[in-house]
Amino acid sequence: MRHTLYMTTTLAALAGFAAPALADVAIDGSSTVFPVSEAFAEEFQIETGTRVTVGVSGTGGGFRRFCRGETDISGASRPISASEMEACEEAGIEFIELPIALDALAVIVHPANDWAECMTVDELKTMWQPEAQGKTDNWNQVRDEFPDRELSLYGPGVDSGTYDYFTAAIVGKEHSSRGDFTATEDDNIIIQGVSTDEGALGFLGLAYLTENEGIVKAVGVEQEDGSCVLPSVETARDASYQPLARPLFIYVNKAHLEENEDVRSYVEFVLTPVNAVELVAEVGYVPLPEQAFELAQKKVEAGRTGTFFGGESKIGVQIEDLLQVE
Repeated sequence: MRHTLYMTTTLAALAGFAAPALADVAIDGSSTVFPVSEAFAEEFQIETGTRVTVGVSGTGGGFRRFCRGETDISGASRPISASEMEACEEAGIEFIELPIALDALAVIVHPANDWAECMTVDELKTMWQPEAQGKTDNWNQVRDEFPDRELSLYGPGVDSGTYDYFTAAIVGKEHSSRGDFTATEDDNIIIQGVSTDEGALGFLGLAYLTENEGIVKAVGVEQEDGSCVLPSVETARDASYQPLARPLFIYVNKAHLEENEDVRSYVEFVLTPVNAVELVAEVGYVPLPEQAFELAQKKVEAGRTGTFFGGESKIGVQIEDLLQVE
């Protein structure tokens, strides 16, 4: 996975050549979407020479910048909220909402954890609901067969779209959870915390699980039919991993798209199947279905703004619904 952000034409300048004046493409937002944006940005820069900068302010932090007009594109691991929509509207910023990949949000534990192979949504809710704070602090309080071991929790910060989606899917209310967990916008800190604590449990995007295979391990989620399903590319694609399979998004400033040729070229690059399928898969996420790219291209060409979601997350949506032009 790439971890190097993007330089301008420093090498050309050092070689004695005059660097051309290039318009930037400015991206910020979700740490979960970051690996995807980083991969696209690196390949686009190599192909075109255009400088692309990618920040990691979290979904909420990214939207704050986006709705102030500071960025061209915002990566999001949940839909734009009602308050964020209002902020954009007050600033006169119209946006186009585009899914760019599918993700399976992974629940993770220490590799030595041999008891929590599969958990129900209710058990996860028991751990994470607001009422658990100060009360549910041992694994045997979650299930009688679990050991008498202190429970410690790690997750994305409350500014994260991953946090919002997880709380909506597991607790039943977005942005609702206990407050006494280790919260961070850096997913690598979640990996570090869980990998060094046998009593820990955390959650994050699939790409970070894939990158750290063997350092942490996934917990299966029990489905309505009683089967236990692990997070993976395959179970996100066939929607068998519920309720934690979800789309990932970019939001594009419509005016910047129309006025900045570099922004338009970047969006076209992202929506080209031969680019998107390879790069999304490379970083451990699930590429969109083939027909989704054509629908997304039509949505951009039509300049269709706004959001499918009405300001709140919805569990189990279909990609085709997000890309309707009419």
